[in-house]
Amino acid sequence: MAIFARTLTVRHYRSYASYTLELDPRVTVLVGRNAQGKTNLIEALQLLTSGTSFRKPAPSELVAEGESACSLALRLEGDGRVVDLGCTVTDGKRSFTRNGKKCPAAGVRGVVPSVLFCPDDLDMVKRSASVRRATLDGFGVQLNEQYAQLLGTYERLVEQRNALLKERWCAREMLVAWNDALAQAGSSLMVHRLALLERLRARFVEAYAAIAPGEGADIAYEPTVLDGGAPRAHRGGADTGAGAGGAEAPACAGAPEPADRPAQAAWWRERFLETLDAVLDDELRRGITLVGPHRDEIRFTVDGRDARAFASQGQQRSLVLAWKVAEVAVTRDILGHPPLLLLDDVMSELDAERREAFMRGIEGEVQTVITTTNLGYFSDAILSRARVVTIEKDAAMH
Repeated sequence: MAIFARTLTVRHYRSYASYTLELDPRVTVLVGRNAQGKTNLIEALQLLTSGTSFRKPAPSELVAEGESACSLALRLEGDGRVVDLGCTVTDGKRSFTRNGKKCPAAGVRGVVPSVLFCPDDLDMVKRSASVRRATLDGFGVQLNEQYAQLLGTYERLVEQRNALLKERWCAREMLVAWNDALAQAGSSLMVHRLALLERLRARFVEAYAAIAPGEGADIAYEPTVLDGGAPRAHRGGADTGAGAGGAEAPACAGAPEPADRPAQAAWWRERFLETLDAVLDDELRRGITLVGPHRDEIRFTVDGRDARAFASQGQQRSLVLAWKVAEVAVTRDILGHPPLLLLDDVMSELDAERREAFMRGIEGEVQTVITTTNLGYFSDAILSRARVVTIEKDAAMH
């Protein structure tokens, strides 16, 4: 393992007055009753590796009751390096540091990316498209800063364009410049999304086959900037990951090969502008931007059928397990080392067969932190190589 999380220290953070957690380079299991503070430690690790929290708290919510400020620190070691990442909240404002120097949230991302798996993720397949988009984008921004910048730019443009569309005096002529900027940013974001999804797809198909032998799963990206705004399945061309066990997937007619990113971006930009022109009257009536990456779908299928409509609960959970295994594998493929895997109370939500299949899928040098209320969910083989830490609320408050 090149670099791993060694020590987490928190002070006046949520349920903790002061606490230090020594992490095993392989597996750390945090065991304790509910409401003891285990998830708070998972959140701290995610904040310090990705710059964000799955809980999406206001900064003040991170501070322990009765305190005015809090601090979190994570030491990373390995590959001949020591990297110290920090986060503080003071006067309701959150700030990050890297090796003692102030930095934006982007400054803590990417050293050791984190992959989080929590109970809410198990419903990813059947929830709204925004959840699946956010899952893909949240993974992408940790691996590529350009992805993060494009996403931020595009989201701001959509917000500003929506504000303009809501004005009564807004006319078609006023939106020409906005359309060009939106298409430029949106097409570049789509190229990044499609490239990342194809990497994930190859690993996902392989992982699902291991978890659910005899079934075939797939993922497709459905952009709204084709066919006048109606989502249509698209995959990025010949390099579809079929060699990993998936069926060959057709590209959109006329789309350049995935390797030619500038040509791909230009092609999508033209499709984007055409579709914006086609739906503009409807947008003016409704006061909202109707097409673009913020409305696209990521669709899961099992044996060719839409998983959201037809997959059983067990199949949907197997799809999410395969996605998480794929995230771990793709991180290693891109960065050359695995992420920090954070499993927050998911073992209780899985049957024994899926627990075993998931743990087999992440075997190897993947540093993992797991929270649980019951050590019985884990095999002796896992516990034999894990550091088990009991978390108790009374201890956390000292």
